[in-house]
Amino acid sequence: MSPMLTIARREFRSYFDSPLAYVVICLSFLGLGLIFFLWPGRGFWQQDRATLQTLFYFAPAGLSILVIPVITMRLMAEERRSGTLEMLITLPVKDSDVIMGKYLGALGLVLTLVFATILYPLFMFKFPWVLGTLDDGPVLSGYLGLILFSLAATAVGLLISSLTDSQSIAFFLTFFVLGVFWFSGIMADYLPGTVANVLNFMSFESRMEGFMRGLIDTRDVVFFLSVTCVALVIAFRALERRKWA
Repeated sequence: MSPMLTIARREFRSYFDSPLAYVVICLSFLGLGLIFFLWPGRGFWQQDRATLQTLFYFAPAGLSILVIPVITMRLMAEERRSGTLEMLITLPVKDSDVIMGKYLGALGLVLTLVFATILYPLFMFKFPWVLGTLDDGPVLSGYLGLILFSLAATAVGLLISSLTDSQSIAFFLTFFVLGVFWFSGIMADYLPGTVANVLNFMSFESRMEGFMRGLIDTRDVVFFLSVTCVALVIAFRALERRKWA
């Protein structure tokens, strides 16, 4: 097994060696379920049609402001605080293996939570309940959007964790940055001209709208993949710079 996959497997397993993964998954499901069914004006029972748009709207918001900051805050910050990062980077392991291993481990937990939400459409529209005829197109595109969003948001969280020694600072910075990325489209409605265009361009919410409706725009795919690559490259450079400092 390659060093990258070894690090990824160790990182993924470490979440389940503590209560963190179980608490995050259980609280996320509870919160998402309450919002999905009961949110005023947008809850499933109030829409009177078979759709999962509410799920695809609120799931990324929840991932941005809580789940991903909690999961990624310890990736590099804890290693730096405890001094194990210095030991790790002196081993015969490439810096890219460290970054990608950490990233894949955290991404694995995020995607575990994302794929677990497939239970909603299965239970509600297939078995044991059949609450209507669900259009599979928007569901598939919605999950593609969630996966792309998870790729980008987890990379941003890893980047921020690589820049600080404090898990608390990493959490709040990730919370703030991902919150800005998600809600910038809403803020753009109150701002004029060029600023509004920039905020709409960088808005994760605006990029997810097409996926929610069943539309896959290559520009949105490229945007999420670009954010992922840029964040990982900067995180790699941050680790490389520390190694030679």
